[in-house]
Amino acid sequence: ASPAASRTPRVGCRRPASASVMAAGPSTDAPPGGRRRAFHSAPPSRDGRPATVHHVLPPSDGGRSDEPPAVSDPSTVKRHFRRRLDSARADSALGGGPDRIRRQHARGSLTARERLGLLFDGDTFREVDALVSHRCRDFGMDGNAVPGDGVVAGHGLVGGRRVYAFAQDFTVYGGSLGEAHARKIGKVMDMALRSRSPVVGLNDSGGARIQEGTDSLAGYADIFQR
Repeated sequence: ASPAASRTPRVGCRRPASASVMAAGPSTDAPPGGRRRAFHSAPPSRDGRPATVHHVLPPSDGGRSDEPPAVSDPSTVKRHFRRRLDSARADSALGGGPDRIRRQHARGSLTARERLGLLFDGDTFREVDALVSHRCRDFGMDGNAVPGDGVVAGHGLVGGRRVYAFAQDFTVYGGSLGEAHARKIGKVMDMALRSRSPVVGLNDSGGARIQEGTDSLAGYADIFQR
């Protein structure tokens, strides 16, 4: 018997010919609206050459707007990132949303951003960490993350002097203080300390955010320590 015939057959899972491991570049026969890429796969074909399989990618501008682009084209990635950034900034500016803002006004209260707008000179206020949100995944919080996490923090000019400030937003979780919320407050306090500038705090909160448990209490401790 020949050596090939007497060889013991291999037992176990074998990678299919379509298992792609290395991109070889785009093909010229791409279908309309899509991209076609060639891949080398393992194991090689019987004649010793690497087997090739084509995988059709969806159009780069198709699909849901919140899905990452399927290709690494810089212009596509930049466009997708800009779309996500603009959406997150709009959500942060709205806080708890139009309905809660109306209820805040009905009680005779201003929103956090409106209060800061009255405090600072003109358009000098610069917000920090506007897109920060909590990392709590308990008690239904995993699907309820608002950019900014219920506090607006930053710095600007008051009477021509540099001032740091934070304003709790009652329209977001009742202004309750959580881990990320506390870190934003602590950050502007540290910035003010380094520059020897005053800090203004506008409190409008229901207290600790109970969903975050001891993380919320630790946030209070960090603020009090400063």
